[in-house]
Amino acid sequence: MATLFEKIIAREIPADIVYEDDLCLAFRDINPQAPVHVLLVPKRPIVNLADAVPGDQQLLGHLLLTAAKVARQLGVGDAFRLNVNNGAGAGQSVFHLHLHILGGRTFAWPPG
Repeated sequence: MATLFEKIIAREIPADIVYEDDLCLAFRDINPQAPVHVLLVPKRPIVNLADAVPGDQQLLGHLLLTAAKVARQLGVGDAFRLNVNNGAGAGQSVFHLHLHILGGRTFAWPPG
């Protein structure tokens, strides 16, 4: 069964898409935790970061570089937070690897 993110990638479910290339898609989170809150997902599903394999190295690097590009495109410059939740205990609710790009406000540490 396809995940929510696979359905968004396939355009079966609408989303506010802000970036797309051959490998990934970025769209606004429907429950934003910051003025800018975008999810960046690989088009090829990986359950979570812990399930990535050495063959995913190029895709993972592409996601990191793309996250910075999307943050700049959305006007947050170099001041953004990048978050990856791995597993239900860490808050992952959709089991398709995704990066949260958050910006537009000051963040505290630790994140909570």
